[in-house]
Amino acid sequence: MNRSARLRTALFAASAAGMVLAAGPPGSASAGTVPGSAPAAALRLAAWPSPTGQQAVGATINVSGTLDGGMKRYYGTGALGSGSQSESQPPMFKLADGAVLKNVVIGAPAADGVHCMGTCTLQNVWWEDVGEDAATFKGTSSSQTMTVDGGGARAASDKVFQHNGPGTMYIKNFQVQNFGKLYRSCGNCSTQYKRNVVIQNVTATTPGKVLAGINTNYGDTARFSQITIVNDPGRKVVVCEKYRGVTSGEPTKIGSGADGVNCVYSSSTITYR
Repeated sequence: MNRSARLRTALFAASAAGMVLAAGPPGSASAGTVPGSAPAAALRLAAWPSPTGQQAVGATINVSGTLDGGMKRYYGTGALGSGSQSESQPPMFKLADGAVLKNVVIGAPAADGVHCMGTCTLQNVWWEDVGEDAATFKGTSSSQTMTVDGGGARAASDKVFQHNGPGTMYIKNFQVQNFGKLYRSCGNCSTQYKRNVVIQNVTATTPGKVLAGINTNYGDTARFSQITIVNDPGRKVVVCEKYRGVTSGEPTKIGSGADGVNCVYSSSTITYR
């Protein structure tokens, strides 16, 4: 097969898989891509879904194994229905170590979203109106991972993803609109850890403030590839914000921007449109 034929075959295969071929940013593979993904092939992000039905949730749903919601909208009632920003409110879903939550629309009120107690996967999960946080990564093992693959979140007045335990969070093929911070490594947890986040193929639409906030004094890292920021002509959205984390009181903001150590990305990683 000649080179032209091979190229046509590759383009057809990518199209059939729903992929857009794009030039990857220089050095993007070393910048911390999601395992098993190709940095040069950005997936098309899905349109916001229309729920197939509704289910009221009056008490936290505990998930072990896999829960496939069939694209139903889950919304809080009773203790989960205040719609407040209280950090003490329970989650709608609590995922055991190894659990998978997929094909779920979380409506309003959303309480404290999803809590992951160890390694977990959130696949095609959508938050229509983020409560306190969309999801919080807990657990205690430095080897644990939380993978958010697909889906999106809207109307997060503060954080979308909160990282309290150790380990690595992967956020890929995701879209966020009207948000404070997409990701925050806990700034003042009573027990602090080194935390890592890998953010790949994410579209962020303003209003929005920060993609990732990390604590450099604990050795946190944030790695970015294939980031699109929409409606930000002044480039005010901060890609990576650095803090000095604490175990009590309030963390101190100490800077922002790529440094090749804690905040890892290049200007070609970010596309504005």
